[in-house]
Amino acid sequence: MTDTRDPSSEVHRPDARPDRPPAEQPAQQQATREQPAQEQAAQEQPPVGPPPVKGNPRGRRRGFIILGVIVAIAAIVWAVMHFLLAKPEQETDDAYVAGDVVAITARDPGVVLAIHADNTQTVRAGQSLIDLDAATADVGLATAAADLARAVRTTRGAITGIGATDAQVVLARAQLARAVDDYRRRRGAAAEGAISGEELSHAADEVKVARAQLNAAVAERGQSVAAVQGTDASTNPQVLAAAAAYRRAAIIRGHMRLVSPIDGVIAQRQVQLGQQVAAGAPLMAVVPLDRVWVDANFRETQLKDIRLGQPVRVIADVYGDDVVYHGRVIGVGAGSGAAFALLPAQNASGNWIKVVQRVPVRIALSPDELRRNPLRVGLSVKTTVDTADLSGARLGAPAQQAYRGVATDAGDPAVEAKIRQIIASNR
Repeated sequence: MTDTRDPSSEVHRPDARPDRPPAEQPAQQQATREQPAQEQAAQEQPPVGPPPVKGNPRGRRRGFIILGVIVAIAAIVWAVMHFLLAKPEQETDDAYVAGDVVAITARDPGVVLAIHADNTQTVRAGQSLIDLDAATADVGLATAAADLARAVRTTRGAITGIGATDAQVVLARAQLARAVDDYRRRRGAAAEGAISGEELSHAADEVKVARAQLNAAVAERGQSVAAVQGTDASTNPQVLAAAAAYRRAAIIRGHMRLVSPIDGVIAQRQVQLGQQVAAGAPLMAVVPLDRVWVDANFRETQLKDIRLGQPVRVIADVYGDDVVYHGRVIGVGAGSGAAFALLPAQNASGNWIKVVQRVPVRIALSPDELRRNPLRVGLSVKTTVDTADLSGARLGAPAQQAYRGVATDAGDPAVEAKIRQIIASNR
């Protein structure tokens, strides 16, 4: 059958493909409609990879130059402020709080009966810390009292005995005078032949014996007088020695009660109840926290301008920058730590490497600031010394007594009253 359609009458469409079967045309039309949607989604997604370089490179260079100029100006300003306008000072954080650690030791042996203070507790000077068993000390005190009474009675007897020695001297002199008279009479009678020579010889011997007895009596009197001459029952050397022994026994009795010599905080308590302690054994320690100081270990290159009396700012790590302590330099150590070490360096024994040494500088703190914000021994601090004033000395001040603790008083009024009582009752 012949196709009678005019080819010129058909409308030409771009998507028309005469060689495609009619069944495939709807699928191609569907793909054609979905393609714009996929292109739109692809345009909405962000591009993968680095963004394209935009901007002016010359502008970025200008920004970097401006930033460099600002940094350079800031560095110059800091250098001027730090080296030219800043206050001269030396600082170190190699500094620590130091203080006295007063050891409480037993002066005499004893058994611990009571402990009145423990670690971290505060005590006052003269406050009781430890009580020891005083039974043995009481016996020693009673023995000393008896010896004192015996010495007083002995002295009183010696004073009374001087009269007896005087009587013996008088008697000896009378016997010597009688013997001399008898010898003279016998010698006259012997010259007339009335008595024999033997009897005259016996008379002469009696004179010698009487003279010897007189000398012995005089010597005994002198001995008695020398023992008590210029003294009485309270000032005699034997009495004074016995009184000193009584005081010593009283002191030993007082050592049975250990007291705090200063105000402070208890630390390092080692003693226990019922413990037998020996003389000199450490029992506990008292640390006076109101008298602590700072040992700042400055490098030897920092000591050039450090002088005594210069003001110091101290910041403790325990309180931070909120609390600032004010102190002053009171001394510089006599040597570095290496010089006083247990095994000091021997630089001449081998290869040598120079190491910058540190010297401790002692800094006194304000007592009022310590009371408000107490410090503990061993804490780390940062110190800054104002070295503007160079008029101070380089060496430490002359030694002087820092403080005095409570000591046992040998002249206890109660003890002295007891001694006077013993002397008075035995005269």
